[in-house]
Amino acid sequence: MYSDNMLKKYINLPDFDQLPSPVYFRYSEFEADTHASAHQHAWGSLDYSARGVMRFEVAGSRFMSPPQYAVWIPPNIQHSSYNAQAVVYRSVYLAPTLCEQLPAQPCTLTISDILKAILSDFAERDVNIPESEDDVRLAQVLVDQLRRAPVHDCFLPYASHPGLLSVLEGMQADPGDNRPLAQWASRVHISERTLARQFARELGMSFGEWRQRLRFLASIEALDSPRSVQEVAFDLGYSTASAFIAMFQRQAGCTPEQYRRTNIRSR
Repeated sequence: MYSDNMLKKYINLPDFDQLPSPVYFRYSEFEADTHASAHQHAWGSLDYSARGVMRFEVAGSRFMSPPQYAVWIPPNIQHSSYNAQAVVYRSVYLAPTLCEQLPAQPCTLTISDILKAILSDFAERDVNIPESEDDVRLAQVLVDQLRRAPVHDCFLPYASHPGLLSVLEGMQADPGDNRPLAQWASRVHISERTLARQFARELGMSFGEWRQRLRFLASIEALDSPRSVQEVAFDLGYSTASAFIAMFQRQAGCTPEQYRRTNIRSR
């Protein structure tokens, strides 16, 4: 990593033009407030944070990679990342032929315990290229597991239209802001109906769904703090903790406290 004149800390990108092997593993620990500048490569990559939350911008959408999900980026797709907090990073690069049965679009994949165990084992032994017979078999299991991994809608699409983008950035600046669609429309001097149409046309979802995804992603980061579940709920605009818990359980398949025990306190 190095600092430029603006004191931003940048992550060193891969220094090879071709993959050294069909499956290649990388491991790093990144400090808080570190960036990877926009880049693309001829191979696919699975980016996973064993600790902390990584934020990605991929092909016009914003993704987050908390410990139970990983971001899948197909070959030749431009992407960048930002780490607001320190993270323990795991990445798997896959040759284009191995990507053919994986999603053709960037997405978030649910990471199974088997995948976590293989990534952890390779990281502990600092294996970049599987060479032994056992490691080659493990790498094949990993690829097979990725092909079966459920896709999770753990991402925020973004817009190019200036008015809509202004609304999205305002909502992201304060996920707990409860103002309705009509007030956001008034802020950018358009009708409520026009703004609703822009959400559907440019983002493929409603205002309410986008805000719910925003709050879920914000909650993933907020739960990695000493705040109680009730405090997190109120900070994110929920009038009761039970409403927040119900939303979180629908999205993550577990309660906020179960998520904390599994992904944070067990680290």
